[in-house]
Formats: sequence, C-alpha cells, structure tokens
Amino acid sequence: MRESKTSTILSWIIIAFFLLALVYPLINSFMVAFLEDGHFTLQHFQNVFQAGNIGQVFKNSLVIALSSALLSVVIAFLMAFGVNFTNMSPGLKRALSLLIMIPMLLPTITYGFTIIYSIGNQGLFTRLLNMEAPDFYGFKGLLLGYTIYTLPVTFLMINNGMTFIDKRFTLVSRLMGDTYLKRVWTTILVPLLPSLGAAVIQAFFMAFTDYGIPSYIGGSYEVIATSLYNQMLGTIPNFNHGAVISLLMLLPSVISMAILHYLDKKSIEYDNFSDFRAKENKGRDLCFAILSLLVIALIIIIFIPIFIVPFTESWPYNLSWTSKHLVSAFKDSTITKAFTNSLFISLLVAVIGTGLAYFAAILTTRSKQRPIIQKAIDLMATISNTIPGMVLGLAFLLVINGTPLKSTFTIIIIANIIHYFSTPYLTLKSSLDKLSKSWETTAALMGDNFFQTVWRILTPNAVTALLEVMSYYFTNSMVTISAVVFLYSTRTILMTTKIQELQYYNKFNEVFILSIMLFLTNLIVRAVFNYLSQRNQKKMEAH
Repeated sequence: MRESKTSTILSWIIIAFFLLALVYPLINSFMVAFLEDGHFTLQHFQNVFQAGNIGQVFKNSLVIALSSALLSVVIAFLMAFGVNFTNMSPGLKRALSLLIMIPMLLPTITYGFTIIYSIGNQGLFTRLLNMEAPDFYGFKGLLLGYTIYTLPVTFLMINNGMTFIDKRFTLVSRLMGDTYLKRVWTTILVPLLPSLGAAVIQAFFMAFTDYGIPSYIGGSYEVIATSLYNQMLGTIPNFNHGAVISLLMLLPSVISMAILHYLDKKSIEYDNFSDFRAKENKGRDLCFAILSLLVIALIIIIFIPIFIVPFTESWPYNLSWTSKHLVSAFKDSTITKAFTNSLFISLLVAVIGTGLAYFAAILTTRSKQRPIIQKAIDLMATISNTIPGMVLGLAFLLVINGTPLKSTFTIIIIANIIHYFSTPYLTLKSSLDKLSKSWETTAALMGDNFFQTVWRILTPNAVTALLEVMSYYFTNSMVTISAVVFLYSTRTILMTTKIQELQYYNKFNEVFILSIMLFLTNLIVRAVFNYLSQRNQKKMEAH
C-alpha cells in the first residue's frame, strides 16, 4: 500500500496516543522517583531501602518467580512432548490441550482461595482424603499458584515450538542408531532451546509482576507486588516511595523482555514439515498418559471448589445443598454493577483495542511508511509488553491524580488497551505479513483509497486473526487485577476488584460466585469467537 496522506496522519495519531498514554506516564514516574522540589535526588531510594525490608522482598520475588517458572516449563514440556511425540489417545491429547487452558479464564486473585478451599486446611480434597494439609500460606502456596497461572502460557509456547520442529530429523536419528535420550536431545531439545528459554522468561515475568495470587495466599512471604500495593493504598499513601518500588519492579521486567527478544531471533526455522508417527512404545505412552491425567486432575482439583462451595449451606460444617448464596449475591447491587462494568469495559477494550492494533499492524506491514514511523510503532509495542500492569497503573495514577480522569471508565479502558497491546499487534502483524503484497497495487489501480483497501481487501482475509485478538482483549480485560488496582472507584468497580473487596470481609461464597460468573462469561465468549473463526475459515476454504 503506497504512502498516502491518510496513512501518514493515522501513523502520527497512533504514535501520539502512545507518547501521551504510555511514554509520558512512565517518564513522570521516573521524575517522581528521582526528583524532590525540582532537583535530582536519590533520597527516595534511600528512604525505601532504610524504612523496610525491600531488599529481602525483592529477593523473595526473584526466587519464587524463577522457581515457579522452571517448574511450569518442565511440566509444560512433558505435556507438549506427550501431545507431539507419543501415541497417546487423541481424545486425551485434545482434553489436555483444552483443560490446561482453564486457569486463563479466571482471575489470579481467585487462585489463592481455590487452593485453600481445595487442598488447604478443611479443603474439599483434604477432607475427602482425611489427610493433614501443608501450610499453603507463603512460599508453597505461591509456588503452586504461580505454576498453575503460568502453565497455560508455557504449554502454548512450547507446544507451538514443537509443532514447527521438522519431525523427519527424529527418523534420521533413529536410522543412525542414536539412543532414545540422544535422539530427544539432538532433534527436539536443541531446536527447542530458544522456545524453552522464552517460556522460562515469560513465566518469570508473569509471576514476578502478578499481584492477585500473593494478595491472599502470600502470607509472611512478601513479594514486590504486594509491597507496592501496600505502599500506595496504605494508611498514608507515599507516591515517591511507590514510584521507587515500581522502578525496582520494572528492572527485572525490562531485562527479561530483552532476553526474550534475543531468544526470538535465535529460533530455528524449517523450510517445510512432515507428518510424524511416533514409534510404538506402550510403556512411554502409558507414562505420558498418566502424567497428563495427573496434570488434568490437579487443575480440576484446584478449581472445582469454586463450583461447589457457594452451593453448600455453610462450608465445611454443613454441606447441605442450597442456592441462597447465589440468590443473595444477585440481590447485591454492587455485584451486578461490578459485572456490568466489567462487561462494558471489556467490550470497549476488545473493539477499540483490536482497531488500534489492526491499523498499527497495517501501517507497519502493508504501507510504505518511513522506517522511523514503523520502528516507532514497533517500539511502543515492545514498551507496552515490558511494563508490568501495576507499574502502568501506578504511572497512570501519578498523572491523573487530582484530574477529572481519575477513577473513570476512560482511564481503565486506556490502561487495558495499552497493557495488552503487544500480543494483538504482533498477531495481526504476522497475519497481514502472510497476505500477497500485490493486492494493494490492484486496489490502487481500481481507484480505492486507504480505507476502501483496508475494508475490501485486507479485512476479509484477516477476520480469523481479528476474532482471535478480540477474544484475547476481552478475556484478559475481564480477569485483570494488576493493571486496574490503582485506577477504580466505587462507581467504576470491576469484578476482580470486587473480589478483592469481598476477600477483606471473608465473603468467600460471593467470591466464588463472581469467579463462576467470570469463568462462564469468558468461556462463552471464547466459544463464540472460536465458532465464528471456524465458520470464517470454512467460508474462505469454500472460495
């Protein structure tokens, strides 16, 4: 698509939006951390390190994030290996690939409750098995919670990496007489190392920056996310100290994203692929089937209390079935308000965010914009992917505090769009890159302008990717807590922030009912978008 006045104006509008809504708040955070009365100072850093145990908190965060990331990747690798390189039942493979995604449909703030109500003291399965539960408040609970939280993402990354490995090399290795372990190392692990490294880094980043899980189950094992929250929403909020902690939180995130970018360049590409049938080995298949069933069982065991506890009279003392908690919850106007607010915001985030990511992807892949403009948009996507949700939320708060934008739907929508921008942008960019470059030339010869070309030529061929991106934006906006924890008010309360509020009052029946509402909403939305995507693909194939 040739450079036009319209595309140039649109490019500068997108860049201006990110400069105003992303770069400026981040620069302001640095200024709050490093300035006092207009002069450069390190006093705020000194105060933070002298006033508390921030050094130990930072170390705690690094240790638990790395531990859970490694555990998650090991489990994900075994599951992906079972799906791609064994003769397990196709039904079991499909079940594993679907059920391992369950944690993505629920907010992380729910995980702590479900772990305690499942395998904690007086938990559902603790009682059924008549066993003494370990203390899950602290490191153990965080390790389990973070591992479950990151497992869907690490599985997707590793499974995708295995899909693109040329399986013929496995056959060659077998013909050369290599041992099984050597064959796995040379034909699977070595080509997969960049994907494995990327999965570890991504899982580390997710665990290090998450607030939801440690907010309930962290116990005395304090991490940097809860430290930042306590600093900002304590008895006397300290903006300078909050800015300092957010910068400390940002440091490992920037390093991890830089490593992720490096590993992405090191990935091995194959020219073509071949169908693969694993060698018959019933012992291997049985082992991986058992492992897969154990992982599926663990996920179900952890989350099943959500669907049982609120329908009992008084857990765990009176297990008679009742619907009174459900009826009571729906009579609470603040709960229905939180649900409608979340739906409203998530729908707008999905529509506006997808539109922004789509046009940004078009301008960097399908138009002849100057390289500096394309690189600027790519840079904004990289920055948005590097910034933890809590850091972004605090940066927004520092800018809008005392202005009419504070605690509005507008600022929450903008925060979610920016926070989740990178993945939709890269998804659409990849999809548009695969389309023939000659289409725009044909459209130009027919006299189509920029928007006509986008509507008539590009959009019909990018529907599947657009639906995927809309689903991604919607579900993540519904379950996020980190990005909005500093930005809401009683008027703009959301499902996740309402769950946090109910936690303080120990109203766990209502917590689980809200979690069910979130789960079912996201499940229905995912199902609808998947149906529309499959329908579109069949329509495209028919033509």
